[in-house]
Amino acid sequence: MVHIISKKTVSFIGAKLAAHIDEQLFTKYGFKVEQLMELAGLAAAQAIAAHYPKSNVAVLCGPGNNGGDGFVCARHLQQFGFNPSIIYPKESRNELMKSLVIQCETSNIPVNTTLPSDLKPFPLIVDALFGFSFKPPTRDPFTQILKTVRESGIHVFSIDIPSGWDVEKGAESDDVIHPHAVISLTLPKMCMKNWTGPHFLGGRFIPRGLVDEHQLQMPEYPGFEQIVKIED
Repeated sequence: MVHIISKKTVSFIGAKLAAHIDEQLFTKYGFKVEQLMELAGLAAAQAIAAHYPKSNVAVLCGPGNNGGDGFVCARHLQQFGFNPSIIYPKESRNELMKSLVIQCETSNIPVNTTLPSDLKPFPLIVDALFGFSFKPPTRDPFTQILKTVRESGIHVFSIDIPSGWDVEKGAESDDVIHPHAVISLTLPKMCMKNWTGPHFLGGRFIPRGLVDEHQLQMPEYPGFEQIVKIED
C-alpha cells in the first residue's frame, strides 16, 4: 500500500526551478546523472508495480535523460516480474545511454526502434519519451508514435510529465500523450497542478540544504519507501 499525501503539502515547480535544482544537484551536491537516473527509474518501476498487475509492458524511451529513466525502469520492472520491451526510436550517442541499452539487451529485454504493428499484447505502455526540458511541438518519428499510442486506447504511465505537454501549461493540443497515471520526479511540475488521475511522486534524494534554500515543501516518505501517492 503506497502512502498517500495531499497535493497541498507538496511544492509544484516550473521548468526554470526544476532545471536549477538539477544543476545544483550535479555541481554543489556532487550527484552524477546515472545516480539520479537509477533512483528515478526505480521509483517509476515501484509505482507501476504498486498500481498495475504484472504483464507485458512497452516502454517508450527518448534519447535524453527521461529516456534513460525509462531504460532503468524497464530493467527494474523485469526484476519485479513484468515482461518489458523497449521502443527506442532515436538512438543517442551518449555513452551513458549506450550503457543502458547494453544493460537491457544483456538482460534479454528487447530494444527496438519502431513500435510493434500490434500493441494489443501490451496492457500497459510506459511513456519515457520527453522530460521537463521538452518544448512543444513534437516532431517525427515521435508525432506518429504519440498518435498510434493515443489511438490504441491502452493505459499509459508517464514518467515525470506526459510526453508532448508543456512543463508549465500542460497539454496545449490533442497531439500529446493522455496518460492513465503519472509519476513526478523530484517534485511535481506545474503542468500537473490540475491532474486528477493516479499521481505518484519519487524524490527521496533531495538534500536538506537544497530544500531549505528554495523553501520547498517535500513529502515525508514513510519507512524505507521511495514513492508516495498524491491526492486532493
